[in-house]
Amino acid sequence: MTTSAAGDGHIVEGGEGEDMLVSSSTDATGFLARWKNFFIGPQDETFSSDEAESLLPQTALTNGYDSVGTNVRNQGRYCRPRRSMSSLITTQESAWDDFKSNKWTSKMIIQKCLYEPIGFLPAVVLGLLLNLLDAISYGLIIFPLNTAPFQSLGPDGISMFFVSCIISQLVFSLGGSAFKGGNGGMMIEVVPFLHLMAETIVGRLGAENKDEVIATTILAYALSAIMTGAAFMSLGYFKLGSLIAFFPRHILVGCIGGVGWFLVITGLEVTSRMTSELTYSYETFRFLFLNHHVFSLWFTPLSLALVLRLLQRKIKHPFLIPTFFMAVPMLFYLIVAIAGFDWDMLRENGWVFPMPSGNAPGWQFYTFFDLGKTNWSAILETVPVMLALTFFGILHVPINVPALAVSTGQDNVDINRELVAHGYSNLLSGCFGTLQNYLVYTNSVLFIKSGGNSRVAGIMLAVATLIVFLIGPWIVGYIPVMVVGALIFHLGMDLVKEALLDTWGLVHRFEYLTIILIVVFMAALGFVEGIFVGILLACVFFVVKNSRKECIRYSCTGESAKSTVRRVYRQQKFLRQVGRQIYIFKLQGDMFFGTINKVEMAIRDVFSRRRWESNPIQFLVLDFALVRDIDFSAAEGFGRIRRTVRAKGVCLVLSGLDEEMSRTLQMVGVWGAGSGNGMSEGHGHGQPIQESFDTQVFPGLSEALEYCENCLLQTFYRAKASAIETARRQRQLEETAAQEEDGDSETSRFFSEQIPNSPRKSFLFNVARDTLLAHDRPIPQPMNLQEPVPTLLAAFSDTRENPIDFFLQLSMYFTRKTVLAGTILWRQGGLPVDGLYIIETGTMRSIQEFQDSGVIRRTAEVALPGTIAGEIGLFTGQVRTSTLVSETDGVVWGLSQDQFQKMVKDDPSLAVEFMRIAMSYSAERLNLMSQYAFSLS
Repeated sequence: MTTSAAGDGHIVEGGEGEDMLVSSSTDATGFLARWKNFFIGPQDETFSSDEAESLLPQTALTNGYDSVGTNVRNQGRYCRPRRSMSSLITTQESAWDDFKSNKWTSKMIIQKCLYEPIGFLPAVVLGLLLNLLDAISYGLIIFPLNTAPFQSLGPDGISMFFVSCIISQLVFSLGGSAFKGGNGGMMIEVVPFLHLMAETIVGRLGAENKDEVIATTILAYALSAIMTGAAFMSLGYFKLGSLIAFFPRHILVGCIGGVGWFLVITGLEVTSRMTSELTYSYETFRFLFLNHHVFSLWFTPLSLALVLRLLQRKIKHPFLIPTFFMAVPMLFYLIVAIAGFDWDMLRENGWVFPMPSGNAPGWQFYTFFDLGKTNWSAILETVPVMLALTFFGILHVPINVPALAVSTGQDNVDINRELVAHGYSNLLSGCFGTLQNYLVYTNSVLFIKSGGNSRVAGIMLAVATLIVFLIGPWIVGYIPVMVVGALIFHLGMDLVKEALLDTWGLVHRFEYLTIILIVVFMAALGFVEGIFVGILLACVFFVVKNSRKECIRYSCTGESAKSTVRRVYRQQKFLRQVGRQIYIFKLQGDMFFGTINKVEMAIRDVFSRRRWESNPIQFLVLDFALVRDIDFSAAEGFGRIRRTVRAKGVCLVLSGLDEEMSRTLQMVGVWGAGSGNGMSEGHGHGQPIQESFDTQVFPGLSEALEYCENCLLQTFYRAKASAIETARRQRQLEETAAQEEDGDSETSRFFSEQIPNSPRKSFLFNVARDTLLAHDRPIPQPMNLQEPVPTLLAAFSDTRENPIDFFLQLSMYFTRKTVLAGTILWRQGGLPVDGLYIIETGTMRSIQEFQDSGVIRRTAEVALPGTIAGEIGLFTGQVRTSTLVSETDGVVWGLSQDQFQKMVKDDPSLAVEFMRIAMSYSAERLNLMSQYAFSLS
């Protein structure tokens, strides 16, 4: 167990290794200051030994040292870095703090300066070996060695590789990275792009101009590193690291497969000593397979790579690969010594790399920089390749960093901070004339697990790599080609396997096809072309995949979907029968050119002759509450829908539009322009926020349905008023008995005279007639009754058959109350002491609030005259589940808890019957809300 300090200075548990300090700040301005802090030490807050002892986990201590021998308990005071909001990097507690406190002992000096560095030596040796293997394998192929001007630059490529490793290691170990044991190395995945730049320059200048080609190429390499560093720095400084996650992962996987194929081809070129670029031709086949000596040169390292892969299936130890590549050259040297082979003969026959000419130092590549020989037009020609290289390079950090954080148990790593660190390392690398670098995941894991989880160990690795660099490239003349070839083949096959085999069955078949095509196009055309093909295929895949998604979540008629308005029973029955004249489409997802066609086809089907003859509709409701965005093509499609709807004489009703979608639809003329954005507030229930002759716009679906229902109810009320007036005049002329006997026929006679010719209007009048006739029974004249009896009759007479005496007895327990607009009758969460209310005049709104993922959301119901509110709380005694507010001035009749208990005591049968009719009303409303919630939400 180890400890690490979060950004606020507190100590928290982390992964294995020594105590780590990780800053949550990512401000780039503190980078150089942190380098100063590492050597001089930051100003500290001091606290007592007892306080520090309580913060350190006792299980991690053994006589004052952790599991790898790091001193975690100093004598005297304990130091904690001062909090700083502007710091980019917080390094571990420095030994210099103790030095300044003048409390060092000889034992502590020996511990810090001798024992700890010795403890890091195994990890440093392993890290140096990994750097050496990578350098002789991938540094050797930085330049295309089969191209004439670069055939002798293999050792210089190794030197450039080492310098890039040293710079990145120092940046990361001196506090640039949160990973104390992170290993920096050259970005080997960009080698194909480097070759492409070199070949572009050769094609522009000609292979015969060797000095000019080399000077231009090496400067182009350095400039590409600076461009990559600037990209890293910009993303990290402006905290845009999350943007990289938006790049399609399968394109990156395809590019990785292309790099793997390139490495396999490069392994063939290097091991077979080809003098020109490999081509897919019969001549190449003859050279590789029919020449037995050449075949043995490349097949031997390929066989070694295959053997290593077989061993990896049996042995899962992380040290297998370095051990294998240490054993192969030793075995080679042993065979050479036993057989007595001549080294010059081995070099001439391609088994060992040629000895570098002369006694060139490791920094020889710096002599190639010559601005006088640099061709700037050729460099400009390589800019597209540089951009592609940069784009491909920055994609690796968001992959390597989280993976390394998981492997080392660090959960608080800031990707933006790591991007800034990579920006510094690549800018410095480019300024020093070398190549792109990054945090190498595999090397870092092996280094940390070997005991190198320390910034001191990282600095020791940089120093060791510097020593190897200063020794010079003569070591290349003793490196077996099969070792380099086997490592190149191994990595190439591993990347191809990762792209083509590991993704089988894990990605969509179209994404897998994209991966294959990227690899093929990279192999056939080039890497830049392959990346653009991948991006193009990703766009096509996005359109195809999203256009196949269902953009219509639900479609239904007003029979099954109703507004949340509380209406009297007779209105509800009428709306259930005429609800099919309202047709609702609930849309979802992104409305773009790939999905709007589905919406148009579905609407055209509603207006087809077959469906129109059986159900001609009056209202088409389109709900956009679940729509994320509308592009211009989709907006034009809705314009076509509006014209279709208008031609049919149907009212188009829109709901759930946000401001941006509303503005887009207005611009294409879905409804009148110049009327604002259509999303203003403060509209009453059932009133459109914007309207034209044939288009209505509402903030929500319930309001849209309420508008449609109100329009349909206008027919019902016109028919009801006319029928009542006709019946009243007739009753005044006839005897009472005749009135009761012929009442129905008079109502029927009225309807037979008023039925219009329009099929839709005819249907509405027929339903209104049936509804009124079904409930057309003699009711005492209102002039003979006093409130609240008429209100009770309006609310309950249609639910159950009860005599007028029942309502007269019930009315004695109700109390009249006049309310003003804005009056709150009760609040959500309050006790139901005020019982229930029956609305005589005015409208009420019931508002329910609830939390959804920390966000307060509201739902509302509108209660009209003749409806009831609060019956559940009265009968159950539960707290109020909503807030009831009066929207307009009005009159309500209330039944309090005390009066209800008095009713139960005085007349239990009356109370039971009242509960029955009230719960019947509640059941009807519950059914309505359930349909709205589960069918359309």
